[in-house]
Amino acid sequence: MSIRSEAGKTWKLSGPIIFGELTQLSLGIIDNIMVGAIDYKNLAAASLVNAVINIPFVVAFGITMSISQMVSMANGRKNGLMVSHYLFNGFWLCTIVAILIALLLDFGKNSIYYFGQDPEVAELAVPYLQIMGWSIVPMVMFIAVKQFTDGLEKTYTAMVLSLLALPVNVALNWVLIYGNWGFPELGLVGAGYGTLITRIIICIALLTVVFIHPMFKRYVAVRRSQWKLKMGTLKSLLQIGIPSGMQVGMESGAFAVSGILIGTLGAVEQAAHQIALNCAAFTFMVSLGLAQGGSIRVSNAYGRSSWMDITSIGKSTLIMGLGYGIFCALFFVLAKNILPLAFTDESAVISLASTLLLFAALFQISDATQAIGVGLLRGIKDVRISTLYVAIAYWVLGIPVGCLMAFVFDLGAIGMWIGFVSGLTFSSILLNRRFFHLIKKIRAGFISKPLNKS
Repeated sequence: MSIRSEAGKTWKLSGPIIFGELTQLSLGIIDNIMVGAIDYKNLAAASLVNAVINIPFVVAFGITMSISQMVSMANGRKNGLMVSHYLFNGFWLCTIVAILIALLLDFGKNSIYYFGQDPEVAELAVPYLQIMGWSIVPMVMFIAVKQFTDGLEKTYTAMVLSLLALPVNVALNWVLIYGNWGFPELGLVGAGYGTLITRIIICIALLTVVFIHPMFKRYVAVRRSQWKLKMGTLKSLLQIGIPSGMQVGMESGAFAVSGILIGTLGAVEQAAHQIALNCAAFTFMVSLGLAQGGSIRVSNAYGRSSWMDITSIGKSTLIMGLGYGIFCALFFVLAKNILPLAFTDESAVISLASTLLLFAALFQISDATQAIGVGLLRGIKDVRISTLYVAIAYWVLGIPVGCLMAFVFDLGAIGMWIGFVSGLTFSSILLNRRFFHLIKKIRAGFISKPLNKS
């Protein structure tokens, strides 16, 4: 099948995933914009909490990815019973992980005072961290069920619910942050409650759809025989989920640690960093959606043992990611002086954020292609070596280079972003080279199907 045809199929699957991911990210950006209207220290506090909470959250998100992979493989084999079985086991596995994370963040919330941050910023951050920590539970439950529907290539339901969440979140923020309609003015804490309530609503809504919609009836109908927790199934999910969680955790952890380090430079640097990171994270959601769509399609082909389709899907997805990365790089360069204005009117923050957006532009291509590489390798269940590559790229190269540039060469926040560029470029090259090298060797008959063990 042609590259163009495969690209069209991947985009058809990825489009709703991308819109859903962008919508979910928009909830956080909306919080930052509405909180930033109070003052830049509230924005800095939101940035600090995002940095702290992001590491455990993305680890949980990585574990949810195992659901779409296993569901897609079972669907490729036309095994509806196992699809239902993976849904049940994956949902409860992810729920337990989310509760453990929420408890950890709740008990450890006061550790923020020891991060060397601005005292007023830390004081604002603690109650916000507690609320946002518990909001992880309904969010992970929602994502777990979403991964099930995505694995079946039924991506529109979760997208619609995510879009509906936007006006709900804005309305709740308007009421709770600013104290409208007789409610108390809660500021940053109000933004936390708005996010928590919104996430509960969309979680309940998606669960209801899965239970009552005819599209999913066959998977719910076999619940008496298939909805049982089994150690073997949980192990299979964790074999993909743990490395996937570590991958996204190490990447996001690198950004989070960098954010905390930048926070030691001052509130202006931290606020500017958060603005640039929000913009880069927004564009990354498209790359992530493409990676997930490509990964799901590769998993389905893997279940059918169709290596020719896997090759075509891989090439077409990488080409789309490359083109998108180039487009984003140009956009950031052209809009670097405009984008910060959406977040703050502090001239010092705007000036630094504009400079940081130039470095965000530099790594857009690597950011997009490394996400594709991770997704393609996960689709063929090759997750362990790719996890090692990510670890080296960020924690052996990215963070040390960033610290060297920021604190030794006195480049400040700019130096940390130079580290980002180094890590993302290294990761992209290694991951994509491994995927196509493995597929080439398998199709040539040099190795058989060993990827469950790598």
